[in-house]
Amino acid sequence: MALPPPDPQFVLRGTSAAVHTLHFSCGGPEPDIPLLFSGSENGFIHVWNLKTRRVDTALDGHGRKSVYCVETMGGKDRLLSQGRDQRICLWDLAEGRTSVTDSVFTEHVGFCRCSLLKVAQGRWLMAMAARSLEEVQILELPSKTSVCTLKPEVGAKLGMPMCLKLWQLNCDSQPMLLAGYEDGSVILWNVSMGKALSQLICHQEPVMSLDFDAEKAKGISGSSEKVLSIWSLNEQQNLQVYKTHELVNAGISDITIRADKKILATAGWDHRIRIFGWKKLKPLAVLDYHTATVHCVSFSDHSNPRERLLAAGSKDQRITVWSIYAET
Repeated sequence: MALPPPDPQFVLRGTSAAVHTLHFSCGGPEPDIPLLFSGSENGFIHVWNLKTRRVDTALDGHGRKSVYCVETMGGKDRLLSQGRDQRICLWDLAEGRTSVTDSVFTEHVGFCRCSLLKVAQGRWLMAMAARSLEEVQILELPSKTSVCTLKPEVGAKLGMPMCLKLWQLNCDSQPMLLAGYEDGSVILWNVSMGKALSQLICHQEPVMSLDFDAEKAKGISGSSEKVLSIWSLNEQQNLQVYKTHELVNAGISDITIRADKKILATAGWDHRIRIFGWKKLKPLAVLDYHTATVHCVSFSDHSNPRERLLAAGSKDQRITVWSIYAET
């Protein structure tokens, strides 16, 4: 690490609560304003204007219960949010509206974020933890039609699903789901068939977060331990441990691989954000600003790579925004 780590480009304050989730919408054509959506413990979703660095809108749809997932659905006017009120809300933000147009009751009490996958124009699959302890439900949106319920084998004792990632290799291939469970295992599910293809014990503790690079067929997961687990998927659709990386301090809340698959970021319980090269998991930087647990990290989707940002949200009620674009 030759260069000293940078300072944040700017810090967003004003959520008045711990920040649990972040999502950028910056890829629109000019004069579209780049936005950052944040979800807080007090139930508010803030829409930040990244030009003025102020809140444009505050959305209140989760009965003051913590919001822990926010995603846009094909443009910044359609938003999905998930909260501790056991509801997933769909929002219409076009022309200044701030209305919830539909919602799904999850009946699940954990912190498992839902996962979205666009399967056709205006059609999405959504994976969410189901009411029964070990199950994951797949719905189609916006129709809310149930596609399937993924149930582990009897007696599997996986515990609750903790993190989910829907993906498909290309638009012709079958949708897959990677799910991390309380017992430390990651399972690959074929959504169309509703069956588990492979299971791998990656951690001794619950899997807190995972991300997956479909092109390289390689994923990464973190838990409350000091270990990042990197695993791969072979041509027989079997998960295998690829390597592990020992961390200085225990506890990973969130992991995200940047869209160009060059770097990844982790959110740490030790208040720090760590940047790694994705190819060899080489540590590149430790970003140190927050004074409490970092709950979430998110890369921006600017069309120009040089403009790309990283945002981190923390229990200290602040959002740091970093410019860490690297040519390599």
